[in-house]
Amino acid sequence: MTPRDVLELMKQHNVEMVDFRIVDVPGRQHHVTIPAVEVDEDMLTNGIAFDGSSIQGFRGIEDSDMVMRPVLETAFVDPFMAAPTLAVSCNVFEPNGTRFERDPRYIAEKAEAYLASSGIATTAYFGPELEFFIFDDVRFESSNRGAFYAVDSEEAMWNTGNGEKNLGYQVKNKGGYFPVPPIDTQQDIRTEMVKELMNAGIRVERHHHEVATAGQAEINFRFNTLTRTADTVMTYKYIIRNVARKYGKTVTFMPKPVFGDNGSGMHVHQSLFDGDTPLFFEQDRYGNMSDIALHYIAGILHHAPAILAFSNPSTNSYKRLVPGYEAPVNLVFSKGNRSAAVRVPVAVVSPKTARIEFRTPDCTANPYLAFAAMLMAGIDGIRRKLDPTALGYGPINKNIYELSADEKAKIRSVPGSLEESLQALEADYEFLLEGGVFTKDFIHAWIDFKRTNEVAPMHLRPHPYEFQLYYDL
Repeated sequence: MTPRDVLELMKQHNVEMVDFRIVDVPGRQHHVTIPAVEVDEDMLTNGIAFDGSSIQGFRGIEDSDMVMRPVLETAFVDPFMAAPTLAVSCNVFEPNGTRFERDPRYIAEKAEAYLASSGIATTAYFGPELEFFIFDDVRFESSNRGAFYAVDSEEAMWNTGNGEKNLGYQVKNKGGYFPVPPIDTQQDIRTEMVKELMNAGIRVERHHHEVATAGQAEINFRFNTLTRTADTVMTYKYIIRNVARKYGKTVTFMPKPVFGDNGSGMHVHQSLFDGDTPLFFEQDRYGNMSDIALHYIAGILHHAPAILAFSNPSTNSYKRLVPGYEAPVNLVFSKGNRSAAVRVPVAVVSPKTARIEFRTPDCTANPYLAFAAMLMAGIDGIRRKLDPTALGYGPINKNIYELSADEKAKIRSVPGSLEESLQALEADYEFLLEGGVFTKDFIHAWIDFKRTNEVAPMHLRPHPYEFQLYYDL
C-alpha cells in the first residue's frame, strides 16, 4: 500500500482516528492515537515521535527520543473502538532515520534479509498454531503479606457441583478435544473471533475446542512470511482478547494457567522456498524430507536450549514443558509423532506443503524474536550440513513417553527452567549474530532483563504451595 492508498481507505470507512502501534521487547503492544484530520501522506511516510524510555527494553530516559513509522500493509479497521479507527503497526527508528537495533520487528526483517543473502533460499514461511484459554473470571494477587491466583470457567470440570442450577455438560480433564455443543459452550465466541480476524485481513483456516478443561481453544490462520506472520500474531492476540471482553470473558495465552491438565503451546510450522520452488520436499525420503530440511531440523534441535530463551521466555513456560501432557520436551524429530520436539507432518499432499513443525514454543514468546531465532538456527544447520541422526536426534517413531528407562536415557530434553534456557543462550548465541541479525548488546540485555524482572522475583517470593508443604514443620 502507498500513503495515498491508506488515505483512501480512511475515507472509505469514514475513519476518525488512526492508531499507531509498536511492540516492546517482551512482546506487548503499545499505541498512540492521532485524529484522522491530522494524518497526511507525510505522517504516513515519516511517522511520529515518541518517548522510548517508557517502552520496556528500549532506552533510558537520557536518550529517549524515537520515531515510529507505519508499515502500511498492516493497516486494518479496528472493530473495538467507538469511533471508526484505523490501526497500523510501525517500525521504530532513531531520530537520525536509522533503524532502532532493539526493535523486535527489525530483528525479524534482518533474519529474512540474511536468509535471502545466504543463497540458501529466498523466503521462509511460518505458520504458528496458537492455543489459549477463555475464562469467565481470573483473580490474582502478589504482595508482601500473601499471594494467590484463581481462574474459573463454566466449562471447568471443577464446577460439576457448583451453582443453583447445573446442566452437567462440563468438559472433563483432558476431554476437551473436538466435543460438540452443549459441551463446547464457546462455539459462538470463537466464530466471532474468526469473523473479526477475517475482517482484519487474516486468512483463518479453522477453529476448535482444545484438549484441556476450562475453555481451552485454538484458532489457526494461514502461514505467511516470517515478519508478516509475526505481525499477524500480534493482531490475532489483540482481536482474540477484545472479542472475549465483549462477551464478559477473559483470554490468557499463558502456557500453564490450569494445574493438572494440558497447557497451551504455539506449534510453529516452517518451510523454505527458493522463489516458487519448495526446498523441504524430496519424494521417498523419511517424511519426504530433503537434505536441506533435515539440516534445518538439526539446527533447530542443536540450538533448541538457546532458542527456548526466546520461544519459551516465561517462568510459566516450564510448567507446561513436563512429560505426560503432550508436551514436546524431547529433543528429537519424528514423522507424525506429537511427543517429539520437531514433528514432520505426514499429511503432505504436495511438495509445497512439505514443512517441519517445532512444537516446543508457546505464546508468551515475542513472535518477531522467536521466529528469527528459529530461522537462524535452521540456517546454521544448513550451512554446517548438520545431520540430525548423526547428532542423536532421531528419528524416533514411538511414543516417547512409553519408552523404557534405558531408551529414554539416550534422549536429550529441553531445559527445565527459564534460568537454564538463559544459561544455554549465554553459552550458544554466535549463530544468532550472523548477518547482524541479533547483536551481543541485545542478547545480553534480554538475558539481564529476564533475570532481573522475572527469574529473580520468582525465586524471592514464597509460593502458596510451600505453606501446604512446610507450614506445620
